[in-house]
Amino acid sequence: MLHTFVGRSPAVRGGLLLCACLTLCCSPSQPAPPAAAPPAAAAPALWGDMKPVVSVKELMRDMIDPIADNIFDSIAIVDTPHGTERRVPKTDADWDKIRIGAVTLAEGAYLLKVPRPFAPAGDDKTLSPVEGEELSPAQIKAKLEKDPVLWNAKIEALRNVGLEVMEIVRTKKVDELWDASDNLDAACENCHVAFWYPGEGRLLKGLDNKLEGLFGKDAPRPDRSRGR
Repeated sequence: MLHTFVGRSPAVRGGLLLCACLTLCCSPSQPAPPAAAPPAAAAPALWGDMKPVVSVKELMRDMIDPIADNIFDSIAIVDTPHGTERRVPKTDADWDKIRIGAVTLAEGAYLLKVPRPFAPAGDDKTLSPVEGEELSPAQIKAKLEKDPVLWNAKIEALRNVGLEVMEIVRTKKVDELWDASDNLDAACENCHVAFWYPGEGRLLKGLDNKLEGLFGKDAPRPDRSRGR
């Protein structure tokens, strides 16, 4: 193209150069390739493998059940030689014990999500006072495998009571401990009836109905606890 500038005035040549530059600058360019999407965030991993040490039966007997007593025993109505006494937490030490129970319950409940045997090796005994009403470890495992959603729901219910009591400790609302204790008993019993002794659960429900029919809704109920 340089030979086209020969014989032209400097102004003309300058104008042609300017037009050429504008043409190059204004010409459409290829679109930039789209930016690569950031790599998907990896799912958070555990810091180590969860390796169970004991069976479900031992975990309940040696950890969950004893620590629940920190909550159950924090309130009581006791008959004494001097009359009926209402026992409630009063000191910082009393509240500390309840808090330890609540935190251990809330965290410890999730240990039931870790796959583990339901009873120690060789332990297939049934302890129910009603013959054949208590499920064997193999039967419990079969129920869990059939409905793991229900198993996890029972665990969450237990954990929620721990969280509830943690909040009560924070606010020190003594009266709410009574309801929390009832909620804890219900969470334990509902899981036991679903996975441990469903037949006995039906029996106890029948007894409840009979007691209510005879004495009203406030009639004392049979002790449903195991190991407490």
